[in-house]
Amino acid sequence: MGSVHSGEIAVAYEDEGSGDPLVLIHGHPFNRSMWRPQIDRFSRAGWRVIAPDLRGYGDSTVVPGRTPLETHVRDIAALLDHLGIERCVLGGLSMGGQIVMEFCRLLPDRIRAVVFADTFALADTDEGRAVRHRTAARLLQDGMDDYAREVLPKMISPRTIARQPAVAEHVLGMMRTTSPDGAAAALYGRAERPDYTGLLPRIAVPAWVVVGAEDAFTPVADARLIHESVPGASLTVIQDAGHMPNLECPDAFNAGLARFLESLRETAS
Repeated sequence: MGSVHSGEIAVAYEDEGSGDPLVLIHGHPFNRSMWRPQIDRFSRAGWRVIAPDLRGYGDSTVVPGRTPLETHVRDIAALLDHLGIERCVLGGLSMGGQIVMEFCRLLPDRIRAVVFADTFALADTDEGRAVRHRTAARLLQDGMDDYAREVLPKMISPRTIARQPAVAEHVLGMMRTTSPDGAAAALYGRAERPDYTGLLPRIAVPAWVVVGAEDAFTPVADARLIHESVPGASLTVIQDAGHMPNLECPDAFNAGLARFLESLRETAS
């Protein structure tokens, strides 16, 4: 594990393997260990896999208050500068996917290709913002435990909970050990994100869209909207998976990601 300063905060990260850089951004309320199956698989397959802990999560600095998606982008850009990386393949799941969209808006020249996993492009409605604010206030008051137990059946498929208890425990552990301050700050910031639907047709790099067929947070229709809006994007729907197909069905997820990454190499050659 390494760390880099972005302003006054420290961003922790994994950096494994060698080759072209693949940067993976976790979702809410998790940490970089969300990507462990992909770090292991692709760092052995000729990719330099970099997985940061967003500020407020994991081993990175926790900053209470409000953390806009733009701030996460600036932190990731500082990490890329620290590592001497000009352009990368950038992937994110859930909130991480929206951070990738914000990266496309702010720093498109630094992106070689994008992965949008179990995410959506629309801005929050008034009702959605109110829900995020209430959730943030609850986390600050009560902590993460009850929330983690309640949302687990939406984070991963109930089938996964029954068949793969180790995956369920991993997901619970990430949620329970997340700082309430960091999680709340991200929720407050995420509630004010822009609508990215107008941005999607302007994304000019290869894109892979992937979603779990049983995702209760970001249904397949959300993935199809992104797929239909980004020119030339490909779409994979992973059966028997909920909101975290990279953990629930890593073989299927990794096979789809491998095909996408290999297509980049073929295009480059």
